[in-house]
Amino acid sequence: MRITFLGTGTSQGVPVIACRCAVCISADTHDHRLRSSVMIETDELCVVIDSGPDFRYQMLRAGVQKLDALVFTHGHKDHTAGMDDIRAFNYCQQCDMDVYASLETQEVLHREFQYVFQNSSYPGVPQIQLHTIANEPFFIQGLEIIPIRLLHYKLEVFGFRIGDFTYITDANFIAPEELLKIQGSKVVVLNALRREAHISHFTLDEAVSLAQKLGCPQTYFTHISHQLGLHQQVSCELPQGIQLAYDGLVLTI
Repeated sequence: MRITFLGTGTSQGVPVIACRCAVCISADTHDHRLRSSVMIETDELCVVIDSGPDFRYQMLRAGVQKLDALVFTHGHKDHTAGMDDIRAFNYCQQCDMDVYASLETQEVLHREFQYVFQNSSYPGVPQIQLHTIANEPFFIQGLEIIPIRLLHYKLEVFGFRIGDFTYITDANFIAPEELLKIQGSKVVVLNALRREAHISHFTLDEAVSLAQKLGCPQTYFTHISHQLGLHQQVSCELPQGIQLAYDGLVLTI
């Protein structure tokens, strides 16, 4: 299984006007972070988790020629806004796109992309097949995906375990019974927004503490805000087995 980090950043903490902070002007490509998303590939299948506002560019940058399914963690704009751009895959693959989401996220998709779900078919509108995620395993063309229920402040969101890989973003609480689903993973991805406390995200220290508690061989941090600092500087502070992810990072598990 091949894992590609399409984006590891977030719009959290970034000013509306063009930012000139150290991260924004860094020459280190590890600091050039698009909104968080990850791609999972097997010999037969390509699945992307979350399609934020950068989705189109992420697909172009990664040279993705085939996409079988899109899976959503939750309905916030920075994870769903790019869904419209599955149209290119509709056209090239001549089929609907399978989209997996909780009922709550589906409500967001119906509201934000109303034109997709209207009865009258308009040429060029994204063609999707919605599948409902609950807190139980599901399969995409034989690939088992185990949802992990998380809290993003008071919002229930999903992380996912796929084989030996666990992906968690936009969370600040994981119940003990959900933590059990993660144990035994070879690679875990956790969100680590910034150093200061946040109402709905793990801080860097909280993410490190959770990673050490889980004891998995390798942990990567994603959903990194500019407020966390430069990749190289933060990386020097992290314990062995814990690293910052970066856009374009590829893992084979």
